[in-house]
Amino acid sequence: MISYTRLFKRPLLFRSFTGLTVSEFDSIYIGIESKYNEHERRRRLSNRKKRQRDVGAGRPFKLKVKERFLMLLIYYRLYITFTLSGFLFDLDQSNVCRDLSILEPLVKECIPLPKKLYKRTRRRARTIDEVEENFPGFKAFIDTTEQEIPRPKNKRKRKSYYSGKEETYYQDTVYGKQ
Repeated sequence: MISYTRLFKRPLLFRSFTGLTVSEFDSIYIGIESKYNEHERRRRLSNRKKRQRDVGAGRPFKLKVKERFLMLLIYYRLYITFTLSGFLFDLDQSNVCRDLSILEPLVKECIPLPKKLYKRTRRRARTIDEVEENFPGFKAFIDTTEQEIPRPKNKRKRKSYYSGKEETYYQDTVYGKQ
């Protein structure tokens, strides 16, 4: 299980996982910790109007704020799935999703977080211009699926396209800008 105390002892891994040094993390965390109680109070009060239970009467978070902040940074830095995050932090993936969505607005007040692009790219990009619009600065991408072609008549071409499978010849397709 990943925790702040384990990563704190290994500064290179800490920086690789979070993108921050331990001292940078601690200074940002101080700001988050000072705003956390007010943020949590506002969240709980605005959450539901017709409450059956008292404010804060639900199950407490398994991880402390520092661990959840660490989990959020690792999620944004490495862009891992909720399933993997849950495994690393000993949580269910639904709890990871809930914890991150609750903490994310508070962290955005303290530091800038990258915008999620998946909402912009829901439909398939059909032209290079559409890909350039969604992913500025891309150079090229490779379609790694092989497309079967008829056996080339030229022996040199035949050797370069041979797949190693019984008399099957494939051509890799490359798309992109030069």
